[in-house]
Amino acid sequence: MNSISLAQIEQYAFEKKEFILADDALNKVSKSFSFLTNFSKDKIIYGINTGFGPMAQYRIETDKLNSLQYNLIRSHSSGIGRPLNEVYARSVMVARLNAFLQANSGISTGVIKQLVLFLNKGIVPEIFEHGSVGASGDLVQLSHLGLNLIGEGYVYENGVRRKTAEVLVEHQIEPLKMELRDGLGLINGTSCMTGIAAINLIYAKRLVQWAIAASSMLNEVIEAFDDSFSQQLNAVKHHKGQQYVAGQMRDFVKGSGMIRNREELFKDDTALQRIEFERKIQEYYSIRCVPQIIGPIIDTILYAQDVVENELNSTNDNPIVSPEENNVFHGGNFHGDYISLEMDKVKIVLTKLSMLMERQLNFLMNSKLNGKFPPFLNAGTWGLNFGFQGVQFTATSTTAENQALSNSVYVHSIPNNNDNQDIVSMGTNSAVLAKQVLENAYQVMSIHIMAICQAVDLLDPEEKNRLSPNATSVYNQIRTKSSFVKEDVPQFESIANVYEYIKETPFTL
Repeated sequence: MNSISLAQIEQYAFEKKEFILADDALNKVSKSFSFLTNFSKDKIIYGINTGFGPMAQYRIETDKLNSLQYNLIRSHSSGIGRPLNEVYARSVMVARLNAFLQANSGISTGVIKQLVLFLNKGIVPEIFEHGSVGASGDLVQLSHLGLNLIGEGYVYENGVRRKTAEVLVEHQIEPLKMELRDGLGLINGTSCMTGIAAINLIYAKRLVQWAIAASSMLNEVIEAFDDSFSQQLNAVKHHKGQQYVAGQMRDFVKGSGMIRNREELFKDDTALQRIEFERKIQEYYSIRCVPQIIGPIIDTILYAQDVVENELNSTNDNPIVSPEENNVFHGGNFHGDYISLEMDKVKIVLTKLSMLMERQLNFLMNSKLNGKFPPFLNAGTWGLNFGFQGVQFTATSTTAENQALSNSVYVHSIPNNNDNQDIVSMGTNSAVLAKQVLENAYQVMSIHIMAICQAVDLLDPEEKNRLSPNATSVYNQIRTKSSFVKEDVPQFESIANVYEYIKETPFTL
């Protein structure tokens, strides 16, 4: 069986690695197709000689079987909304291709070859975000993929929207000639929601690393105590994610002269004589509880990765063709509940991550809380200049949008299709909304990391020199995309530049 990982999706979708078929891949698919061709000659098989969905009660005449597959693709190409960008669309193609390479779908080898050509020639299908209810497969979105494979509709090449027929002629590619159940096979699966989910997770894992970096850097600039992310404290809480985050924070601040050791306070004999301490004995939760907050976010994302990789390597259409069992099995492998539930969970934890960043940002904005920096990190004239006051509004409102979007889609089934689809997953909606929450979270992160760099510039030179090498590295990276703010200047371009940089640049220690 063909197997693929999230790391390989990243190579095919982001890096445009060439997709090379294994030597025996087409033979296995051909064997499945030949079996179904012979098996269906004297039997009623759904989607081959019957109508679809509630129309399955109608038998299709032999001379109309081929038209049935084309009618299915054309009639269901009814998506709307924003088209998926190239990275997401390539992921959808790889997800569908890998499902077919399990050799349980009974599709022709022509489908495989056409998908590989599209991937390797850089032809991007036009797949819209809206259309799927996530059961009986991503019918609408995958119909648009099928429409492009047969040479119709529109595709993108080098970012330009063009008629598919023209692009295929230029590349000397013949439109796919569908056979047997190729039309149904193309659309009757979870590959759109799964492809979107895979890219969401890749970006989510990057964002978490930036959040750990930002939180560690914040601990430095405010001279926090080190025991909140110490090995000793976190080892007694038995969660892998929490211990991972604490370890990453310890690694980040190595070499820092800004982090305070709790032992210093214990050795301060005069501290016992004070009624009120100048500096906080413990930091606010958004700083002190980072391992406990980001830990479950990581655990959730890693579990979702297992689910998504399982779906990527599954046959997720209907019916399932089994030459080994000499049978065809009808059921519901196209149902997207696994992806729907995980994308809801990912959406929730990404919302929590944006909330954490927004609270850390608020701490930096409020001089009464941090006790160290001017209000709104204002390096100009108080009253006349505004510092980061304006960008905080953007971060706060975007976080609020995430809170509204984080409601579950998984539990919002609406019966449709003449009640044939009486309970559905809404998995693609869940994946698309998780994608929006992810983009919002990156926007909040962009503003927050800009604010941290502003705080670094407000340190005195001696303090700035005591930052860890990692903090200095992050500062230098962000300063290539945004500048220290003294005079009031528009910040929207800087935010956009930082957003693009951190989203497309994985942070590593």
